[in-house]
Amino acid sequence: QVQLVESGGGLVQPGGSLRLSCAASRSIVGFNAMAWYRQAPEEQRELVARITIGGWTNYADSVRGRFSVSRDIAKNTVYLQMNSLKPEDTAVYYCAAALSSAGYDLWGQGTQVTVSS
Repeated sequence: QVQLVESGGGLVQPGGSLRLSCAASRSIVGFNAMAWYRQAPEEQRELVARITIGGWTNYADSVRGRFSVSRDIAKNTVYLQMNSLKPEDTAVYYCAAALSSAGYDLWGQGTQVTVSS
């Protein structure tokens, strides 16, 4: 069973930056796509950013221009660079992987990001 492990969350002041990492237990080359989702208290989980097998990326409107998703295939790792953080970015962030175009099959345990002064 492939595992995804997120890291890099924490407490940051508004305007600050964090970089989240998602390490897979095997090569990510075969994944159709990988993505970052987030879920704030009492809200639905939402897609933040994703990167496809071909390297194409897209972002939620709320984070476009501030967040950047990337990958290091040699390290089996996907990153989410988050800049100009806002209190409304506070949430648990989850990494997900899609083995096919059918949807996301694998999920990490999540990492908490809190933006507060």
